[in-house]
Amino acid sequence: MITTPDNDNNLDGPMVFIIIGKGYEVKGGDGVDLHIMLRAPDDDSAVREALNALSEEGFLEADLDQIGVLTDEPTEEPHASAYQGALEGEVAIIRFE
Repeated sequence: MITTPDNDNNLDGPMVFIIIGKGYEVKGGDGVDLHIMLRAPDDDSAVREALNALSEEGFLEADLDQIGVLTDEPTEEPHASAYQGALEGEVAIIRFE
């Protein structure tokens, strides 16, 4: 099993992804803006885990617009605590309503 990313992402620490998108809890309803933070070995795994977590939280659909790897630890809330949760293996979902 490969434990290091097979690309140019040579980070010193763990790969913590942030995914920005919109989730829908009601079919045809208004979406909720979301930031999702989690650890994953690659972006495909990150998207899959994020969608599973959204489903468990009751979201029926999601539009994921952007994905990136955080290179610095956030200092402002709610992202700072979500980052800590991601380091501990959680999928942190930040809702903006």
